[in-house]
Amino acid sequence: MSVVGHAPPPFFKRGPAPLVRLAFFVSLSLVLLVADLRFHTLEWARLAVATAAWPLQRVTGIPIDAAGDFGGYLSRQRALLGENEELRRRQLGTANLLLRQDHLEQENKRLRALLEMRERQPVEGRIAEILYAARDPFSRRVIIDKGGQHGIAAGQAVVDDIGVIGQVTRVFPLTSEVLLLTDKEQAIPVAVQRNGLRAVLAGAGAGMMELRFLAANAEVQVGDTLVTSGLDGVYLPGLPVAKVVKIDRDSSYSFARIICAPLAGVERHGLALVLGGRTALPPQPDDAPSTPDQPTRGKRVKKKVR
Repeated sequence: MSVVGHAPPPFFKRGPAPLVRLAFFVSLSLVLLVADLRFHTLEWARLAVATAAWPLQRVTGIPIDAAGDFGGYLSRQRALLGENEELRRRQLGTANLLLRQDHLEQENKRLRALLEMRERQPVEGRIAEILYAARDPFSRRVIIDKGGQHGIAAGQAVVDDIGVIGQVTRVFPLTSEVLLLTDKEQAIPVAVQRNGLRAVLAGAGAGMMELRFLAANAEVQVGDTLVTSGLDGVYLPGLPVAKVVKIDRDSSYSFARIICAPLAGVERHGLALVLGGRTALPPQPDDAPSTPDQPTRGKRVKKKVR
């Protein structure tokens, strides 16, 4: 109920008309736009707003960046898995070629070494491949791919690029049997390279050899190199055979126990060089005529007694 002469206050306080306010703000916007365009009056306001909004922009951009990084990680992971699978297939495909190439390289090195060894020897030699070992587990014998049709004969020496391997014992038309130095039935005359001491080297089994029939005080030292002496007429003199690795001198025994290790690849190489036979000297007849200066053996020379 209103008092006489007073109007009731409005329920909603109303300002200027909306059209007036629209015109005012449009005019203010145009003025600010023109002033900023001509005189850059609002540059400080933009800098303040950008500085204040920068942390908010970073916080709101973190989920978006994380989602993008996660998606990129998944795509790169799938690409890497695909590349690994492709590389694995290629590796499996070329593994045989790589292994074969390595085998051929090693074989070429051994062939070159054997060819150099053949050039150093005064006799002819034939390169042979070791096919397999003999079936007897108590003997050290191997079978090579050269036989009688290739000019191989029993008794020929077999060497590699380092030294002696063994000796041909049986010859077949296409293959031959080689008795290795480490076999217990094999013996080879050798000499100590340092002082020329001659001895007999025999196989001891288990890849080792033994220098036999040497006195306990023989001048042999650990580390001495043994070479062929050539007294048997089979091996050329001077071929490396073994190295002394252990000496057991017991005063209660007449002979020393000398263990040697072969220098050549007796138990491991797949290629070998079969040396030709040595040329034997012609035998000297027992009943050769004596020279005039030498009297005949068994006859007495009588002096004339005047």
